[in-house]
Amino acid sequence: MSKIKGLQNKKSLRIAMLGHKRIPSREGGVEVVVEELAARMANDGHEVVCYNRRGHHVSGKEFDSKGTVETYKGIKIKSVCTIDIMGLAAMTSSFFAALSIAFGRYDIVHFHAEGPCVMLWIPKLFGKRCIATVHGLDWQRDKWKDGFGSKYIKFGEKMLVKYADEIIVLSDGVKKYFYDTYHREVTFISNGISRPIKREANLIKSEFGIDKNDYFCYLGRLTNEKGVHYLIDAYKQIETDKKLVIAGASSDTDDYVKMLHELTGEDERIIFTGFVQGEILDEIYSNAYTYVLPSNLEGMPLSLLEAMSYGNCVIGSDINEIAEVVKEKAILFQKGNVKDLAEKLQMVSDHPELVNEYKAMASDYICDKYCWDDVTAQTLQLYTKHLLEGMYDSSITSSE
Repeated sequence: MSKIKGLQNKKSLRIAMLGHKRIPSREGGVEVVVEELAARMANDGHEVVCYNRRGHHVSGKEFDSKGTVETYKGIKIKSVCTIDIMGLAAMTSSFFAALSIAFGRYDIVHFHAEGPCVMLWIPKLFGKRCIATVHGLDWQRDKWKDGFGSKYIKFGEKMLVKYADEIIVLSDGVKKYFYDTYHREVTFISNGISRPIKREANLIKSEFGIDKNDYFCYLGRLTNEKGVHYLIDAYKQIETDKKLVIAGASSDTDDYVKMLHELTGEDERIIFTGFVQGEILDEIYSNAYTYVLPSNLEGMPLSLLEAMSYGNCVIGSDINEIAEVVKEKAILFQKGNVKDLAEKLQMVSDHPELVNEYKAMASDYICDKYCWDDVTAQTLQLYTKHLLEGMYDSSITSSE
């Protein structure tokens, strides 16, 4: 029992995180989550090590970080051996990260995303307490639907169900999926958001010729499940003086991006910005007329939280993962229904007073409901709970 009391009084945990690509880097939602959690945990006095992949940025080597980062916001960064080829990068980096962690001194190992959880058995074999966050049912994503990729990610799902001490999910729908499929109880902990700094339209005016309230906006990865093709199709059916800004880049989906450009044709009102970050990203969010998220599939979309935190009127598809977040504070259309989306775009284009109503309530609602400090506290509470349970089980076994 002395070990249990020691943990209860312990102020600092040794935490390893893996499954993301790289931090600091905005390559996807997983990277944002890992950075936000790890930085806050480090600030609270915990020792946090994040295992980065080697290789190029998912949107192109021109976005690679300059130089090697060993610490960032109090987080220790370790880069692991990676075969930087689609389908092998996640597998190899997860294997070498898990192997390194297995021989390290960690209280908690936190896996992010289903694919990396194929390697969860390695630290478990060495007695580590393992937590897994399911950011979405990745095997459903179009780029992984066929062949080995889908089977590999589904195997990762089975491994995390079997070996993870706790599974975190981001939506009630995924929580129900794990219970219905595996009879496995999981914990819902949402993503969070911080109040952003709103910026005037300076860089975006010179770079893309757009100004405040001048455009509808989509910002995110350009993948089929995000439904950007619905948005382009719907936009071309309405009468409006607003432009359409599509901010984001390929995520190993070059054929899909090519199709989007073909669908756009010679319509100069539709602007592809490519990958954006920093002040340009802030300006795009800050000055949009309406933000549109037409997804078929999501985990818990960080871009949605971000868009609302900047005070945007949002139009989103009516999938549960969006509807659960926005409640009545946004406009929903029927998933995949281009006609319905076009009607919603025309409605907000014709009624700026309606847009202003949604804008007025968006930021306070989303920032009050989804707070990174609360998310971090809940996650740390889960860590401590399972460490205590593990020590209690060990003490019972020893006494027997």
